Amino acid sequence: MKTTRVGVGAWAIGGLGATFAWGPQDDDASIAAIHRAVELGVNWIDTAPIYGLGHSEEVVGAAVAALPEPDRPYIFTKCGLRWGADPTAQRVGAEASLRFEVEQSLRRLGVERIDLYQMHWPAEDGSRVEDYWPVLLDLVREGKVRAVGLSNHGVAQLEAAEGLGHVDSLQPPFSAIRREAAAEIIPWCHEHGTAVINYSPLQAGLLSGAFTSERAAALTTRDDWRGRSPDFTGDALTRNLGLAAALAPVAERHDVSVAAVAVAWTLAFPGVTGAIVGARSPGQVDGWIAAANLELTEADLDEIAAAISDTGAGEGPAHPRRTP
Repeated sequence: MKTTRVGVGAWAIGGLGATFAWGPQDDDASIAAIHRAVELGVNWIDTAPIYGLGHSEEVVGAAVAALPEPDRPYIFTKCGLRWGADPTAQRVGAEASLRFEVEQSLRRLGVERIDLYQMHWPAEDGSRVEDYWPVLLDLVREGKVRAVGLSNHGVAQLEAAEGLGHVDSLQPPFSAIRREAAAEIIPWCHEHGTAVINYSPLQAGLLSGAFTSERAAALTTRDDWRGRSPDFTGDALTRNLGLAAALAPVAERHDVSVAAVAVAWTLAFPGVTGAIVGARSPGQVDGWIAAANLELTEADLDEIAAAISDTGAGEGPAHPRRTP
């Protein structure tokens, strides 16, 4: 698959039933956001069953079905997180569970084959990566999925999986605030030909250029998971917003948004194939779409690395050319 440098993330299109709720949802606006992204050239969407307890996949399926077949984007989804009467997710890697999940995702998405199927987290039911990775490889052979990857897995798990069959992709968290993946995981993928599609490049809105301390204070812990996150309170919030403000001069030089710079920064790292960027409205897509074509200069990258150091925001390598 030849994918665009940015893709639509459907984590926030879940609804209040999700383990990580994002506040009130508007399905029509979410569908319009997906259509706007496709109109602007984006050719893939990333979702998961746990987002809204199946609702995100249903919304993505409805959005894609409404498009002419030649315009339909690739659909990426995940497995390995199960829920019951209690919506708290359980990390399950048993073969029967994964096979049940893929059938449910195919039904909700309304497709005959999933383009990329990813194990969402390492299992906690006693299943090792050596147990569940062969199941995903079998799904490729059976034609239910086109490619398979891992999400939120480390280098040791990648090594174990690669020994059984190629890991097509890895999905780690990665932003100018949360930079740990650049130390070992992304370089491993670059060396082994495993695509990296990083999630949360805007760090849940902190690097959008539109987030404020007042907005953070207004978050409720019941309706929006960010109200429980330490990134959105105290000194960490001050550092994070300081870094976002420091991206503004770079954005002005390129005549783009702060959000576009934050996303493009992650794409500057060797091995990063694409960035997953959330959107719940067409306007949000318009805010970051310029990242698809934005190439940051060495001077830009130096300036951002200095801002990371000055603000003390986050942890991990601060420059794509100076990683361990």
